[in-house]
Amino acid sequence: MKKAFLALTTASLLLGSVAAFAAGTHPATGENLADDQTFTYRLLDQFPTIDPQLIEETAGSHVADQLFEGLTTQNAQGEIAPGVAVEWTSTDNQNWTFKLRDNATWSNGDPVTAHDFVYAWQRAADPATASPYGWYVEITQIVNAAEILAGEKDPTELGVTAVDDQTLEVSLTQPLPYFPKMTAFATLYPAHKTTIETHGADWTKSENILGNGAYTLKSLSLNEGFELTKSSSYWNADSVIIENVRGLIINDSNQALTRYEANEFDLLEPLPPGQFPALKEKYPDQAVSVPRLCSYYYAINQRGDALGPIQDVRVRKALSYAVDRDVIVNQVLKGGQSPAFSFTHVATAGFETPEIEFGTWSQAERDAKAKELLAEARADGVEVDGLNLDLIYNTSESHKQIATVISQMWKQKLGVEATLSNMEWQTYLDFRREGNFDIARSAWCADYNEASTFLDLVTTTHGSNSGKFSNAEVDALMKESKTLADPQPNYTKVEEILANEMGIIPIYHYANTFLLDSSIKGFPFENAENTWYVKDFYRVAE
Repeated sequence: MKKAFLALTTASLLLGSVAAFAAGTHPATGENLADDQTFTYRLLDQFPTIDPQLIEETAGSHVADQLFEGLTTQNAQGEIAPGVAVEWTSTDNQNWTFKLRDNATWSNGDPVTAHDFVYAWQRAADPATASPYGWYVEITQIVNAAEILAGEKDPTELGVTAVDDQTLEVSLTQPLPYFPKMTAFATLYPAHKTTIETHGADWTKSENILGNGAYTLKSLSLNEGFELTKSSSYWNADSVIIENVRGLIINDSNQALTRYEANEFDLLEPLPPGQFPALKEKYPDQAVSVPRLCSYYYAINQRGDALGPIQDVRVRKALSYAVDRDVIVNQVLKGGQSPAFSFTHVATAGFETPEIEFGTWSQAERDAKAKELLAEARADGVEVDGLNLDLIYNTSESHKQIATVISQMWKQKLGVEATLSNMEWQTYLDFRREGNFDIARSAWCADYNEASTFLDLVTTTHGSNSGKFSNAEVDALMKESKTLADPQPNYTKVEEILANEMGIIPIYHYANTFLLDSSIKGFPFENAENTWYVKDFYRVAE
């Protein structure tokens, strides 16, 4: 009999039992603490929402991670750790029982119960909610999730049950050993039913919102920033040292760097493209580059509605082959990123990156093959002469530079033009979702540390498959992978199909390059998902 089990570690119990720490010193390390325990960071874009069941991007997720807490969380190494749940068990990896702590509360003092998770998960799956991440509930394999999303069953039929206030049972359609990891993601955070039903879409306003995390929302100014304050209701509030969290929205990376150097904030991410080497030399104790589980790619619109030459696989391959990825990572970004010829990030836990044929060629060989493929398409009547592609990207100096360089590669090598369209974040998301593009700058960051978080994206029904690449064999392989003790062969085959059909254009695998003020301690540098909780930070005295 297999049994999965996790309970609070002794260290967690000790930390949670600290009623108060000695004035001016860290309770565990003894370091002298700064008088002002405020953490400020820069955001590139305004997040569209902080409603956990509606979030679809990283910026909003980072804020939600401070305001809410799921059944599980992550530790500094990115490993699963207790959140609201103190333990979880399963005899078959298909039926899970979560035991909730009895001292978790909402920011108004109401207890957090299993019923709050049932409500939230049903809400995420309910088509009436129109969650852009509703598909996430489906890929967890929770019973009836797919049918609910399709409108075939009522949300109350979702396979999740509150046995009592502190016991949550979850039934999956098939074994999924990493399911508990998936509960650390925002879509599966709990929700306070009364608050949402009372205030509707306004429930996330600062005067209305209730969270169960370490911080509460004090204020939010559109396109300017937000402020959080420490929650006295959080179950482990006694161990939280940072009192205030501020986020400043600054679109221009160079302006953001200037303001960082003026000590306006503590964390600058991402860095202006190409400046990491110089910044590392200038600020050796502040400039950081670590692997990050995100893959940068160009989505190709394959929706089939008379979009022209890019529907031809030879044209898609030619566009991909002509991209010199070494130029992008070594001359534009310069931050430790790696060229990508497959989709799944090379640092993904347990994943063996397959050898993709065109990735073994020299760039000269790729360029020659790209020209050959385009000539073949032309000979078969595909209208590649005068081809002009609409390439969209969201506001960022890095995205602009990459798009400019790649469009020049296409023009010089293939004679293909690209019209670059820069958009603010929400407009870009809308255009990408609606398919108003030929090529769309895209990136996918892992929702959990397993290869399926990347490869599920290229299945036909995935909600974030904005290019609408579709392959029946890929769908079958990914479905089957959920049942396999070793899914690697399926993952390898999916990557090979993706490269053979060029469903997307992979460009590079991320490294997380950022500046962090040296007085801020507790940042999880080894968490490759870049999941961080300010409750674990503290500022030492200079």
